[in-house]
Amino acid sequence: MPFTPARTLVTGASSGIGAAFARALAARGSDLVLVARREDRLHALADELRSRYGVVAEVVPADLSRSGIGPELRERTGPVDMLVNNAGFATHGPLAEGDAARLEEEIDLDVRALVSLTRAYLPDQIAAGRGAVVNIASTASFQPIPGMAVYGAAKAFVRSFTEAVWHEARPHGVKVLSLSPGSTRTEFFDVVGTTAAAVGRFHTPEDVVETGMRALDARRTPPGVVSGRANAMTAAMTRFLPRRMLIGLSGRLVSA
Repeated sequence: MPFTPARTLVTGASSGIGAAFARALAARGSDLVLVARREDRLHALADELRSRYGVVAEVVPADLSRSGIGPELRERTGPVDMLVNNAGFATHGPLAEGDAARLEEEIDLDVRALVSLTRAYLPDQIAAGRGAVVNIASTASFQPIPGMAVYGAAKAFVRSFTEAVWHEARPHGVKVLSLSPGSTRTEFFDVVGTTAAAVGRFHTPEDVVETGMRALDARRTPPGVVSGRANAMTAAMTRFLPRRMLIGLSGRLVSA
């Protein structure tokens, strides 16, 4: 049976995977709370969803990297049946040459905000005995990545954190899913500043969302899925390579 939440909050909803999730969920009849920094894009998407699907689409512009963002947003929006933690970005280059403030912002958005939002919205779902949390990880989470050390580690945290919360929430009827895309045709690499970090064939945001929704539709939603068969095979292979070889290989693949 298709999983259809009554109301979903999507972060990073102004483009890419976040916008694709919003469209897919609206097509199923879910009302939306759209969260991102770019208010103009959020309003354009909200207008599209209202017109095309007849759903309620709320716009909440917010800087998710701020401390305490989870309780703040929960106070503004009330409970939601589904939370999609999609907002995030990556940096590229040797750690010693990176902008310290930018690296801290990366951690704040990719890790701290995701934990804060999950903690803020999950108790409502547990109390209701239903709901879902989808956290966007990455195929970068399966190995350390020289040249993208912070991003790889952040996404490894996201995947580990999500799988642990999957186990905690499962007895309460709440689905928790880690979704790991590979290279995806979004603005991700524009923000990174190079396509050197792209590995493998590009997928569309809709491909990624389809993988996630299929996992949510399953009677027993797994703790995590990888989008794309080749990506899934590559992720599985990382378990069998010697660690030193794996680190060196991943570093060469994303080097400029």
